[in-house]
Amino acid sequence: MADKSVMLTADGLKKLQEKLDYLKGERRKEVAERLKAAIALGDLSENSEYDDAKNEQAFLEGEILELEESIRNARIIEASSDSNTVSLGCQVVLKDIEFDEVDTYMIVGSTEADPDNGKISNESPVGLAIMGQAVGSVVDVVVGDNIIQYQIMEIKQ
Repeated sequence: MADKSVMLTADGLKKLQEKLDYLKGERRKEVAERLKAAIALGDLSENSEYDDAKNEQAFLEGEILELEESIRNARIIEASSDSNTVSLGCQVVLKDIEFDEVDTYMIVGSTEADPDNGKISNESPVGLAIMGQAVGSVVDVVVGDNIIQYQIMEIKQ
């Protein structure tokens, strides 16, 4: 099975690399110390500290493997020369037509999505609806049983 490309901004790739470095360095040492302390307590068959430390170690190693795979399969989002349509890496100013509220979002890959900080995935309902659309377009976004209408006010590269 082919590995799936992970769409990232250059900043997103840098953050993943920093997290990986932290987990492989400082965090691995912390977990190893915890495991060593649990082993020193003796009888491993009834040692809940040991079990917890082993579980934490397994979780950490799994997270490291996921990050390594994401970094290995990363494709950097290149800024589009077309500022007339919504694409990965651009910022979009959206107006919620019903509530007359305006928000600005950056369109990123799913790995980097962070709606609380203005980064939405191209695979999210809003991202899917606005991809390829032009300024002035009104899009319908289905959220549960509701339909939210957004107007694209501005596209920034």
